Amino acid sequence: MNRIIHPADDRGFADHGWLKAQHSFSFADYYRPDRMSFGLLRVLNDDEIAPGMGFGSHPHNNMEIVTVPLHGALVHRDSMGHEETVSAGEIQAMSAGSGITHSEYNASDSETLRLLQLWVLPREQNVTPQYDQKKFDLGSDVFTTLVSPDGRSGSLRISQDAIFSRGVFSAGLEAAYEVQIPGNGMYLFIISGRVSIDGENLGPRDAVGITETESVSFVSEAASDILCIEVPMM
Repeated sequence: MNRIIHPADDRGFADHGWLKAQHSFSFADYYRPDRMSFGLLRVLNDDEIAPGMGFGSHPHNNMEIVTVPLHGALVHRDSMGHEETVSAGEIQAMSAGSGITHSEYNASDSETLRLLQLWVLPREQNVTPQYDQKKFDLGSDVFTTLVSPDGRSGSLRISQDAIFSRGVFSAGLEAAYEVQIPGNGMYLFIISGRVSIDGENLGPRDAVGITETESVSFVSEAASDILCIEVPMM
């Protein structure tokens, strides 16, 4: 098993006033040649968006985009005709494919929106764009599959052999994540809590990338919320 630790305080940071963003990988003005991606996971942005503010209409193509609101709600409009509100507890998955434009705004005029946005490189270029969103009820002490290439277990589909899973684990619990697609790596992002993996203690917003193993065991040292992104490594 190989692993790489990405501490929360070693991420890129941008303060645009209305937007405060932490970048796990090189993004916009934050550039580190040693932190370009984890396999085909290209972007993991941890954003705080001020009330009533957001991103105006802008284009994307040939990228799988997954948005995870953590607090508040996101108003989404796109060139496919979708006008949706995506709230905490829901997941948004979008294949930009041959090209889309969209806008994203904080739905609230009084509360900060907090979300994670992740980009994964696609399996094929120029696929027909698609959009979906769904509310997931997370079970206790298990991972729930949120996104997959085939919609397994009621998950949303993307055009890549990647699996997104999220779990809320009780303090003191020993658990494991099993790779669902052989050869994939795992990127575990600790949303909240504290987790011990192979003797390494990880706190809120810390992450670990793990390769060359079929599973990873961990101990939830405190009640913990974990996002696991399983992706091809090339």
